[in-house]
Amino acid sequence: MFAITGITGNVGGGVARNLLAQGHKVKAVVRNAKKAQPWIAQGCEVAIASIDDAAALTAAFRGTESVFLMTPPDFDPEPGFPQTRVAAAAIQQAIEAGRPGKVVFLSTVGAQVAEPNLLNNSKITEEMLRTTSAPVALLRAAWFMENAAWDVEAARRGAIQSFLEPLDHPIPMVATADIAQAATDLLLESWKGVRVVELEGPRRYSARDLAAAFSAVLGTPVLADVVARNTWETLFRAQGMKNPMPRMRMLDGFNQGWIDFERKGAEQRTGAVEIETVLRNLVARG
Repeated sequence: MFAITGITGNVGGGVARNLLAQGHKVKAVVRNAKKAQPWIAQGCEVAIASIDDAAALTAAFRGTESVFLMTPPDFDPEPGFPQTRVAAAAIQQAIEAGRPGKVVFLSTVGAQVAEPNLLNNSKITEEMLRTTSAPVALLRAAWFMENAAWDVEAARRGAIQSFLEPLDHPIPMVATADIAQAATDLLLESWKGVRVVELEGPRRYSARDLAAAFSAVLGTPVLADVVARNTWETLFRAQGMKNPMPRMRMLDGFNQGWIDFERKGAEQRTGAVEIETVLRNLVARG
Protein backbone atom coordinates (compact mmCIF):
# COMPACT_ATOMS: atom_id res chain seq x y z
CA MET A 1 0.00 0.00 0.00
CA PHE A 2 1.29 3.42 -1.00
CA ALA A 3 -0.04 6.55 0.71
CA ILE A 4 -0.11 9.53 -1.64
CA THR A 5 -0.51 13.09 -0.40
CA GLY A 6 -1.20 15.84 -2.92
CA ILE A 7 -3.10 13.32 -5.02
CA THR A 8 -5.49 15.95 -6.41
CA GLY A 9 -2.59 17.80 -8.08
CA ASN A 10 -0.56 17.10 -11.20
CA VAL A 11 2.36 15.39 -9.47
CA GLY A 12 0.54 13.45 -6.77
CA GLY A 13 -2.15 12.40 -9.23
CA GLY A 14 0.52 11.29 -11.69
CA VAL A 15 2.25 9.21 -9.02
CA ALA A 16 -1.03 7.54 -8.08
CA ARG A 17 -1.92 6.74 -11.69
CA ASN A 18 1.55 5.30 -12.30
CA LEU A 19 1.24 3.01 -9.28
CA LEU A 20 -2.29 1.92 -10.11
CA ALA A 21 -1.24 1.10 -13.67
CA GLN A 22 1.39 -1.25 -12.23
CA GLY A 23 -1.17 -3.00 -10.04
CA HIS A 24 -0.19 -1.46 -6.70
CA LYS A 25 -2.65 -0.51 -3.97
CA VAL A 26 -2.95 3.21 -3.32
CA LYS A 27 -4.30 5.17 -0.38
CA ALA A 28 -5.42 8.66 -1.36
CA VAL A 29 -4.67 11.16 1.41
CA VAL A 30 -7.04 14.10 0.94
CA ARG A 31 -8.33 16.98 3.02
CA ASN A 32 -12.01 16.43 2.26
CA ALA A 33 -14.07 13.46 1.17
CA LYS A 34 -15.49 15.09 -1.98
CA LYS A 35 -12.05 15.22 -3.56
CA ALA A 36 -11.62 11.51 -2.92
CA GLN A 37 -14.48 10.36 -5.14
CA PRO A 38 -12.53 10.04 -8.42
CA TRP A 39 -9.88 7.99 -6.63
CA ILE A 40 -12.42 5.75 -4.92
CA ALA A 41 -13.78 5.03 -8.41
CA GLN A 42 -10.29 3.84 -9.39
CA GLY A 43 -10.09 1.47 -6.44
CA CYS A 44 -8.08 3.57 -3.98
CA GLU A 45 -8.49 3.52 -0.25
CA VAL A 46 -8.99 6.95 1.29
CA ALA A 47 -7.61 8.72 4.34
CA ILE A 48 -8.89 12.16 5.35
CA ALA A 49 -6.05 14.26 6.78
CA SER A 50 -4.63 17.74 6.59
CA ILE A 51 -0.89 18.16 6.58
CA ASP A 52 -0.85 19.65 10.10
CA ASP A 53 -3.03 16.94 11.74
CA ALA A 54 -0.61 14.49 13.34
CA ALA A 55 -3.25 12.00 14.44
CA ALA A 56 -4.94 11.83 11.03
CA LEU A 57 -1.61 11.59 9.22
CA THR A 58 -0.52 8.80 11.55
CA ALA A 59 -3.60 6.80 10.59
CA ALA A 60 -2.95 7.54 6.91
CA PHE A 61 0.69 6.43 7.07
CA ARG A 62 0.27 3.36 9.31
CA GLY A 63 0.89 0.05 7.59
CA THR A 64 2.05 1.56 4.29
CA GLU A 65 5.01 0.42 2.25
CA SER A 66 5.82 3.98 1.20
CA VAL A 67 4.53 7.53 1.56
CA PHE A 68 4.71 10.15 -1.15
CA LEU A 69 4.81 13.42 0.75
CA MET A 70 3.89 16.82 -0.58
CA THR A 71 3.25 19.92 1.49
CA PRO A 72 0.81 22.62 0.32
CA PRO A 73 2.60 25.62 -1.24
CA ASP A 74 2.73 28.74 0.92
CA PHE A 75 3.52 31.57 -1.47
CA ASP A 76 2.97 34.29 1.14
CA PRO A 77 4.43 32.92 4.38
CA GLU A 78 4.47 34.74 7.65
CA PRO A 79 7.96 35.63 8.91
CA GLY A 80 9.75 32.52 10.14
CA PHE A 81 7.45 30.16 8.22
CA PRO A 82 5.34 29.22 11.28
CA GLN A 83 2.77 27.20 9.30
CA THR A 84 5.50 25.13 7.69
CA ARG A 85 7.04 24.44 11.10
CA VAL A 86 3.69 23.33 12.56
CA ALA A 87 3.15 20.99 9.60
CA ALA A 88 6.70 19.63 9.87
CA ALA A 89 6.16 18.76 13.52
CA ALA A 90 2.91 16.96 12.69
CA ILE A 91 4.54 15.02 9.85
CA GLN A 92 7.45 14.00 12.07
CA GLN A 93 5.06 12.69 14.73
CA ALA A 94 3.04 10.82 12.10
CA ILE A 95 6.12 9.14 10.61
CA GLU A 96 7.37 7.98 13.99
CA ALA A 97 3.96 6.74 15.12
CA GLY A 98 2.71 5.40 11.79
CA ARG A 99 6.07 3.89 10.81
CA PRO A 100 5.73 3.77 7.02
CA GLY A 101 8.38 1.74 5.20
CA LYS A 102 9.91 4.83 3.60
CA VAL A 103 9.11 8.41 2.61
CA VAL A 104 9.65 10.23 -0.68
CA PHE A 105 9.32 13.99 -0.22
CA LEU A 106 8.78 16.34 -3.14
CA SER A 107 11.30 19.06 -2.35
CA THR A 108 12.78 21.69 -4.64
CA VAL A 109 15.94 22.85 -6.31
CA GLY A 110 17.60 25.24 -3.87
CA ALA A 111 16.25 23.58 -0.72
CA GLN A 112 19.80 23.50 0.63
CA VAL A 113 20.25 27.29 0.36
CA ALA A 114 20.52 29.12 3.68
CA GLU A 115 19.74 32.57 2.23
CA PRO A 116 16.18 33.53 3.29
CA ASN A 117 13.78 32.95 0.40
CA LEU A 118 10.51 31.20 -0.40
CA LEU A 119 12.16 27.81 -0.89
CA ASN A 120 13.04 27.71 2.81
CA ASN A 121 9.63 26.02 3.13
CA SER A 122 11.20 22.88 1.71
CA LYS A 123 14.45 23.38 3.61
CA ILE A 124 12.56 23.31 6.91
CA THR A 125 10.70 20.12 5.97
CA GLU A 126 13.89 18.47 4.70
CA GLU A 127 15.66 19.22 7.98
CA MET A 128 12.83 17.61 9.92
CA LEU A 129 12.77 14.50 7.70
CA ARG A 130 16.48 13.96 8.26
CA THR A 131 15.71 13.40 11.96
CA THR A 132 13.12 10.66 11.43
CA SER A 133 13.75 6.94 11.69
CA ALA A 134 12.31 6.16 8.24
CA PRO A 135 14.38 5.88 5.06
CA VAL A 136 13.84 9.20 3.27
CA ALA A 137 14.36 10.37 -0.31
CA LEU A 138 14.42 14.13 -0.84
CA LEU A 139 13.34 14.63 -4.46
CA ARG A 140 14.55 18.11 -5.37
CA ALA A 141 12.71 19.07 -8.52
CA ALA A 142 13.55 21.98 -10.79
CA TRP A 143 11.22 24.89 -11.62
CA PHE A 144 7.96 23.38 -12.86
CA MET A 145 7.45 23.84 -16.60
CA GLU A 146 3.73 23.97 -15.84
CA ASN A 147 4.26 27.34 -14.12
CA ALA A 148 3.94 28.64 -17.68
CA ALA A 149 0.17 28.14 -17.38
CA TRP A 150 0.09 31.69 -16.01
CA ASP A 151 1.56 32.93 -19.32
CA VAL A 152 -0.78 31.28 -21.81
CA GLU A 153 -3.17 34.19 -22.26
CA ALA A 154 -0.34 36.72 -22.47
CA ALA A 155 1.40 34.53 -25.04
CA ARG A 156 -1.74 34.53 -27.17
CA ARG A 157 -1.49 38.34 -27.16
CA GLY A 158 2.13 38.18 -28.32
CA ALA A 159 4.27 38.87 -25.23
CA ILE A 160 4.91 37.19 -21.88
CA GLN A 161 5.98 39.17 -18.82
CA SER A 162 8.98 37.53 -17.19
CA PHE A 163 10.37 37.76 -13.66
CA LEU A 164 13.31 35.70 -14.91
CA GLU A 165 16.19 37.83 -16.11
CA PRO A 166 18.42 38.31 -18.00
CA LEU A 167 16.02 37.03 -20.62
CA ASP A 168 18.66 34.67 -22.02
CA HIS A 169 19.66 33.24 -18.61
CA PRO A 170 18.65 29.54 -18.52
CA ILE A 171 17.43 27.90 -15.33
CA PRO A 172 16.64 24.25 -14.54
CA MET A 173 13.05 23.31 -15.37
CA VAL A 174 11.16 20.01 -15.38
CA ALA A 175 7.72 18.74 -16.37
CA THR A 176 5.35 17.44 -13.70
CA ALA A 177 5.05 14.15 -15.63
CA ASP A 178 8.79 13.63 -15.19
CA ILE A 179 8.53 14.46 -11.49
CA ALA A 180 5.72 11.96 -11.05
CA GLN A 181 7.75 9.28 -12.82
CA ALA A 182 10.85 9.93 -10.74
CA ALA A 183 8.79 9.85 -7.54
CA THR A 184 7.14 6.59 -8.61
CA ASP A 185 10.52 5.02 -9.29
CA LEU A 186 11.80 6.08 -5.88
CA LEU A 187 8.73 4.74 -4.09
CA LEU A 188 9.49 1.31 -5.59
CA GLU A 189 13.20 1.36 -4.68
CA SER A 190 14.82 0.31 -1.39
CA TRP A 191 17.52 2.09 0.60
CA LYS A 192 18.59 3.08 4.09
CA GLY A 193 19.05 6.54 5.54
CA VAL A 194 18.61 9.74 3.54
CA ARG A 195 18.97 10.18 -0.23
CA VAL A 196 19.01 13.48 -2.10
CA VAL A 197 17.83 13.16 -5.70
CA GLU A 198 18.03 16.20 -7.99
CA LEU A 199 15.77 16.23 -11.04
CA GLU A 200 15.64 18.54 -14.05
CA GLY A 201 14.43 18.32 -17.63
CA PRO A 202 16.41 17.45 -20.76
CA ARG A 203 17.88 20.96 -20.91
CA ARG A 204 17.66 24.34 -19.22
CA TYR A 205 15.42 27.12 -20.48
CA SER A 206 15.48 30.91 -20.36
CA ALA A 207 12.58 33.36 -20.66
CA ARG A 208 13.43 33.76 -24.34
CA ASP A 209 13.37 29.98 -24.77
CA LEU A 210 9.92 29.94 -23.19
CA ALA A 211 8.70 32.65 -25.56
CA ALA A 212 10.17 30.79 -28.55
CA ALA A 213 8.42 27.61 -27.47
CA PHE A 214 5.13 29.48 -27.18
CA SER A 215 5.75 30.85 -30.69
CA ALA A 216 6.22 27.34 -32.04
CA VAL A 217 3.11 26.02 -30.33
CA LEU A 218 0.86 28.97 -31.17
CA GLY A 219 2.23 29.51 -34.67
CA THR A 220 2.62 33.24 -34.05
CA PRO A 221 5.49 35.40 -32.75
CA VAL A 222 5.77 35.68 -28.96
CA LEU A 223 8.24 37.97 -27.20
CA ALA A 224 9.46 38.02 -23.62
CA ASP A 225 9.52 41.28 -21.64
CA VAL A 226 11.19 41.78 -18.26
CA VAL A 227 9.12 42.81 -15.26
CA ALA A 228 11.41 45.40 -13.67
CA ARG A 229 12.81 44.35 -10.26
CA ASN A 230 11.91 47.71 -8.69
CA THR A 231 8.21 47.09 -9.42
CA TRP A 232 7.94 43.63 -7.84
CA GLU A 233 7.00 44.57 -4.30
CA THR A 234 4.26 46.97 -5.38
CA LEU A 235 2.94 44.44 -7.86
CA PHE A 236 2.90 41.53 -5.42
CA ARG A 237 1.26 43.59 -2.69
CA ALA A 238 -1.39 44.73 -5.19
CA GLN A 239 -2.06 41.03 -5.81
CA GLY A 240 -2.76 40.58 -2.11
CA MET A 241 0.58 39.40 -0.74
CA LYS A 242 1.43 40.56 2.79
CA ASN A 243 5.05 39.40 2.88
CA PRO A 244 6.42 39.37 -0.69
CA MET A 245 10.11 39.42 0.21
CA PRO A 246 10.59 35.60 0.33
CA ARG A 247 9.13 35.30 -3.18
CA MET A 248 11.26 38.19 -4.42
CA ARG A 249 14.42 36.67 -2.98
CA MET A 250 13.58 33.31 -4.56
CA LEU A 251 13.37 35.00 -7.96
CA ASP A 252 16.63 36.82 -7.22
CA GLY A 253 18.21 33.46 -6.46
CA PHE A 254 17.25 31.98 -9.81
CA ASN A 255 18.27 35.14 -11.66
CA GLN A 256 21.60 35.53 -9.86
CA GLY A 257 22.41 31.81 -9.89
CA TRP A 258 22.61 31.11 -6.17
CA ILE A 259 19.51 28.94 -6.37
CA ASP A 260 20.60 25.83 -8.24
CA PHE A 261 21.24 22.18 -7.50
CA GLU A 262 23.66 21.19 -4.76
CA ARG A 263 25.30 18.44 -6.87
CA LYS A 264 27.79 17.29 -4.23
CA GLY A 265 26.45 14.27 -2.37
CA ALA A 266 23.27 14.14 -4.47
CA GLU A 267 22.03 11.83 -7.21
CA GLN A 268 21.18 13.46 -10.55
CA ARG A 269 18.27 12.38 -12.72
CA THR A 270 17.04 13.83 -15.99
CA GLY A 271 13.50 13.91 -17.34
CA ALA A 272 12.54 13.46 -20.97
CA VAL A 273 9.68 15.94 -21.52
CA GLU A 274 10.54 19.07 -23.51
CA ILE A 275 8.98 22.47 -22.83
CA GLU A 276 7.04 22.52 -26.12
CA THR A 277 5.19 19.36 -25.11
CA VAL A 278 4.11 20.96 -21.85
CA LEU A 279 3.09 24.24 -23.50
CA ARG A 280 1.11 22.39 -26.16
CA ASN A 281 -0.90 20.69 -23.42
CA LEU A 282 -1.42 23.96 -21.54
CA VAL A 283 -2.58 25.76 -24.67
CA ALA A 284 -4.94 22.91 -25.57
CA ARG A 285 -6.56 23.17 -22.15
CA GLY A 286 -7.37 26.80 -22.86
